[in-house]
Amino acid sequence: MARVFLRAGILAAATGVTVVATVLPASAHVTVQPSTAAAGSYATLMFKVPTEEDNASTTGLDVQLPVDNPIASVSVQPKAGWTYKVTKAKPSKPLTTDDGAVDEVVTRITWTADPGSPGIKPGEFDTFTVSAGPLPEQADAITFKTLQNYSNGDVVRWVDVPQAGAAEPEHPAPTVTLSAATAGAVPASTAGSTPATAGAPQAAAKSDSDDGTARTLGTVGIVVGALGLLVGGFGLTRTRRRA
Repeated sequence: MARVFLRAGILAAATGVTVVATVLPASAHVTVQPSTAAAGSYATLMFKVPTEEDNASTTGLDVQLPVDNPIASVSVQPKAGWTYKVTKAKPSKPLTTDDGAVDEVVTRITWTADPGSPGIKPGEFDTFTVSAGPLPEQADAITFKTLQNYSNGDVVRWVDVPQAGAAEPEHPAPTVTLSAATAGAVPASTAGSTPATAGAPQAAAKSDSDDGTARTLGTVGIVVGALGLLVGGFGLTRTRRRA
C-alpha cells in the first residue's frame, strides 16, 4: 500500500511540474493585439510586453514596421514615463491613398524609459499603443519584428516569423493576420482619422482571458505537484516505519 502512495505522489508531482513548464512560458512573449484585422482597415495596435527576467527591468522597445507592405498612416499614443522616437523613410514602392501619393512612411518606433523610471519591472507587463492604416491589402499578414531591451544590457529579439503548419518559433515576432475587407472595415478614405477596428476590444479581452487561463493552470499545476510530494512523503515515511 505504501508503494502505491509513493508512486502516486511521484506521478502527481511530475504532472504538476509538466503543467507549469508547458503553460507559463507561453504567456511570456511580446505580442500584438488584435491578432487579426481586416485588410484595408485602420486598427489600434497594442503591443503587450512582459518582463521575463528576474533581475532586470524592460527599459526599451524597438518595433519595426513592414517595409515591403508599408502602412501609410501611423500615429503613437503618448505613454507616461516613456519617450518615443519615430523613424521614417521613403516607401520601397509607390504608395497612394485617397488623399494622394505618400512620400514617406513610418519604418520604426522606439520607446525608451525615462531616466529614473523603473520601466517594466520583473513579473510585470505593460502595453504600447499605435494607430495604423490602411492595413495592406496585398498581404496575408503583417509582422512587426521587435527588440526588447533590459536594464542589464540584455536584448531579446522577437524576430522569428511564424510559418503556417510549423511549430511556434522560440522568439516569434508579433504578427497580425489579415482577413478580407468587410463591410465593417474603416475605408482608406478616412486617412485623416485613426479609429480602432471593431474587433480590437474583443481580441484584447480574449488575450487577457488566455493569460488568465494560463496563470490558473499554472497555479493548479503547482498545487497538484505539492500534493503529490506530500502524498509521496507520507508513503515513504510509512515504508520506513514498517521496515
